[in-house]
Amino acid sequence: MKKTAVLALGGNAIIKAGQKGTISEQFANTQDSLDGIVELIRQGYRLSITHGNGPQVGNLLRQQETGEKEGLASLPLGVLNAATEGTMGYMIEQSLQNKLREQGIDKQVITIVSQVVVDKNDPSLKDPSKFVGSTYYSAEEAQELKESLGWALKEDSGKGWRRVVPSPLPIEIIAASTINELVHKGQIVIAVGGGGIPVYRRENGHLEGLDAVIDKDFASALLALNIQADLFVILTGVDKVALNYGKPDAQDLDTMTVAEAQKYYNEGHFPAGSMGPKIRAAIDFISRGGSEVLITSLPRIVEAFAGKTGTRIVR
Repeated sequence: MKKTAVLALGGNAIIKAGQKGTISEQFANTQDSLDGIVELIRQGYRLSITHGNGPQVGNLLRQQETGEKEGLASLPLGVLNAATEGTMGYMIEQSLQNKLREQGIDKQVITIVSQVVVDKNDPSLKDPSKFVGSTYYSAEEAQELKESLGWALKEDSGKGWRRVVPSPLPIEIIAASTINELVHKGQIVIAVGGGGIPVYRRENGHLEGLDAVIDKDFASALLALNIQADLFVILTGVDKVALNYGKPDAQDLDTMTVAEAQKYYNEGHFPAGSMGPKIRAAIDFISRGGSEVLITSLPRIVEAFAGKTGTRIVR
């Protein structure tokens, strides 16, 4: 029986640390990241691919603010989410189509720019927490940016201060039924990129945009539930989840129950700026009926699917 999986790519896989994020760099990184995914398609997995957009949407937001100084009309954050869904979806779609063609695999790859409903009164709208942009600042620079530009910034896992924006939880994916139909027909669907475009329902039922960035792991978990995925896969910068990460007594984990994951999260093993949201999304997926989550690195995804690496979270 063919299995269905949702693969959540991090935005940092497309813009790597130390890069400027030129389109050439992003295309090259995208092309380099897809070999393992092509192999899973060859093995018969039905896939939906999601992606983060933290570095990309933060850079676009900064471009808008720079352009305002020259009298150019700027685009709000919600619209910039739509822009990154288009640009990044295009890069992934074209790169994957080309690789599939090279391998003689006849599959369509489709990008769906996805609206995702959130609560307009979500507490995060008043307490920004989502890191965006690819620049880290010193504490002094962060204070200056707060005072001069009104930015919200938070310290990011000891690496420096980084800009943050509101990040409400996803409630409903507007195109979920269409995505489900296409995936189960065997098409590869790129959806809820950057967490999707945050919208809320007005009293008359009409949709209205919000200026925020939904966490891609939470949106991906919701998508995995909506399409009855057998496996929700979170692709990150490490092969396995670890307790005491980065310390001499670090302990890699092969498997966790959802109860163990919650316990380790409560004990502070998974910081908000790195593994924390991924673990919370995994807990959410399984608690709401999902069966299994796999967390691993993109280069080792095929090995992880074969049970040779990665961390699996189960009931």
